[in-house]
Amino acid sequence: MNDKLKIGIMLGSTRAGRVSPQVGEWVLKKSQDTGEASYELIDIKDYQLPLLGEGKSDGIKRFKDKLNSLDGFVFIVCEYNHGLSGALKNALDHAREEWYHKAAGIVSYGSAGGVRAAEQLRLSLGELNVADIRTQVFFSLFDDFKDNQFTPRSVHLDNLQQLFKDVNKWASALKQVR
Repeated sequence: MNDKLKIGIMLGSTRAGRVSPQVGEWVLKKSQDTGEASYELIDIKDYQLPLLGEGKSDGIKRFKDKLNSLDGFVFIVCEYNHGLSGALKNALDHAREEWYHKAAGIVSYGSAGGVRAAEQLRLSLGELNVADIRTQVFFSLFDDFKDNQFTPRSVHLDNLQQLFKDVNKWASALKQVR
């Protein structure tokens, strides 16, 4: 039996020209140093989730199956108009029990570091019984991106490593609850 934790790095945007894949790839690369868990990118765009209540899709079952296979999450959250993306909220709402009793960390970006979107996400995660950790990594569109290319400052590395440690601890503890 494989006891290694499985953590999904959830890309929270589906827009054309999005930078969340760049941020997610960087987070994935840095996660390889932890050794405690297996991290993988989860792109909600791949599931082609319909707007909630507006139809059925094979992607919904595949999305729920993927959530069921994971012990925790690192959300890559962009801030649009002082909030989280509609695509991420829609993805959260397409599942319920599949989220329960798992851990989550938040990596956000925006003009103010994406902190307002992260706070909105925390409200939804609470309703879904997801334990979000306190440590957060937030990137500034002005300091960590150049010409739409992600160029993170090294100041974020310590926070990211702490985020991984905290997500892994909580995911391990909550695995016992599930």
